[in-house]
Amino acid sequence: MKNLDTPKDNRDKKYNVYILADSVFLEGVLRVPHNPRGVVLFAHGSGSGRHSPRNNYVAGILRRARIATLLFDLLTKEEDLVYANRFNIGLLTQRLIQATKWIQKNPDVQGLKIGYFGASTGTAAALKAASRIGSDVRAVISRGGRPDLAMDEIKNVKSPTLLIVGEEDPQVLGLNQQAYQALNTTKKLEVIPAATHLFEEPGTLEKVSELASDWFKKYLAHNFKEAFRNI
Repeated sequence: MKNLDTPKDNRDKKYNVYILADSVFLEGVLRVPHNPRGVVLFAHGSGSGRHSPRNNYVAGILRRARIATLLFDLLTKEEDLVYANRFNIGLLTQRLIQATKWIQKNPDVQGLKIGYFGASTGTAAALKAASRIGSDVRAVISRGGRPDLAMDEIKNVKSPTLLIVGEEDPQVLGLNQQAYQALNTTKKLEVIPAATHLFEEPGTLEKVSELASDWFKKYLAHNFKEAFRNI
């Protein structure tokens, strides 16, 4: 994988956080840019966590757009050693819901509109959490995700949802096309040319970040005028 230089802004406030969930503490990093317009929680895929270089790169681009980011581990180190936990969508969903409740009470981002960015199995957790939480989740994005693992609840998702898939990731692309048809909300499927599952090809992760930034700027906008400027 190429080296990813995460965009930095020295004006960001950075907090190492511990989120209580199911009697365990989940480690995370909350970063808040100046005058944030919203906050996005990252739901990582199987075997990944808050140090994911790809998600950290996307998060850096989002902060440039004045969107706060929370990257956190959905599983503890001990839990992650049990391979089946990585595909326990029910557990991952519950953890994301608990993190969302935590973020809603956090004084640094309280009152901001909330979005989810999911990858791999984290996409299923994001969609299920959005279906249960409802209107408090204003937007969902999936990068190379498995929305098919949330098919039993996907029709209940009301958050505007963007599915991003690599053109050279045919199996996942097919699963996303099926999920796209099942979604009953504002939705879009973006296929990145020449991209494989991990978006390692030159320019592909940058394209993902651009699409994500535009989607969240539109749906996490404070008001109609700001949303209109981002169309």
